[in-house]
Amino acid sequence: MRKKWSGVLAAACIVMVPALSGQAHHVKSEAEAAGDTPANPPALAHLSGAFKSKDIKAAMRKVGNWEMKKSREDFNQDWTYAALYAGYMAAAKSLPEPGYEKAMLAMGNGFNWKLGPRKAHADDQAIGQTYLELYKDYHEPRMIEPTEKQFDALMKTPDDPKKPLWWWCDALFMAPPVWARLYSATGNKAYLDYMDHEWWITSDLLYNQREHLYFRDKSYLDKHEPNGKPLFWLRGNGWVMAGLARVLDEMPKNYPTRQKYVDQYKEMAAKVVSIQSPDGLWRPGLLDPDAYPLPENSGSGFFVYALAWGIDRGILPRATYLPAVEKGWAGLVSHVYVDGRLGCIQPIGAAPGDYKPASSYVYGVGAFLLAGSEVDRLAEKK
Repeated sequence: MRKKWSGVLAAACIVMVPALSGQAHHVKSEAEAAGDTPANPPALAHLSGAFKSKDIKAAMRKVGNWEMKKSREDFNQDWTYAALYAGYMAAAKSLPEPGYEKAMLAMGNGFNWKLGPRKAHADDQAIGQTYLELYKDYHEPRMIEPTEKQFDALMKTPDDPKKPLWWWCDALFMAPPVWARLYSATGNKAYLDYMDHEWWITSDLLYNQREHLYFRDKSYLDKHEPNGKPLFWLRGNGWVMAGLARVLDEMPKNYPTRQKYVDQYKEMAAKVVSIQSPDGLWRPGLLDPDAYPLPENSGSGFFVYALAWGIDRGILPRATYLPAVEKGWAGLVSHVYVDGRLGCIQPIGAAPGDYKPASSYVYGVGAFLLAGSEVDRLAEKK
């Protein structure tokens, strides 16, 4: 059913972020706005990681509310926040929590539904996922028009043979779901065809057919872990799996190359489960867990999200993969602090790096909320 835009917009204005309302506001750097690591974090919350809807929802609400209070004034068009917005959209429906959706409406309205400043860069397109999800609910043309105009122009730009458009694997979460959702919103198959063309250029360059994992970019093709195995970054691969899930949700069953996406998703899912750590999570370098003392929860969150999604959609057998999802969710919840902070999230980077247990960044919370929304769906069916 179509929602009434005018009434919801009025409500959304109530939660308009200060950074967008003209009030004085310290302009933070990308890293400052995205997260932090407190010197003296509070104690862990010791929430229940049980596979029960009430416990899952309680954890989602605690983390989501903490992040909203902490970060709302810093909402921006960057990829870091785009992942958070995707999580809030999922949580708004699964909890349900209308306040989250109102905040997203205020955010989109504040940016006049425009993507980030770099027209062809996937990082600056990721926010379009939330714009298009809101468009699906409200059918307000101005929610979609800037993205449509920008993508129409991009499709006329020829490929650069020297450098793929999406040259780093994380980009497969940032941009392809926006192109796929624009197809769903307009029925214009050209958007889906463009996405399909670019996806397989990136895949041909970065996907390892033996390990069934993605290198971060071509500079990592010959890099290795201390144990001698290839270096595959958890976070990059988590974002790829989430991108696969979100693209497949929009792709028609009869699309010519759909099975290629399903096959790649299933290959990655099998690999991911085979290297899951005993605590249910994954380490920053996927093939050398002993080299990393802490799990990483943005990549782990996206893995749990993507695996739960596949079970729910009938792509992965429940009996085989549900135990991994249950362990993964319990592992994620074990890193929530009493105030709602989600820890063990690696700061912005391009490869495994150092961080402390209380390190928290917005994109990891987005992954957590996406994971919770799909885990809750499974728990309710169970």
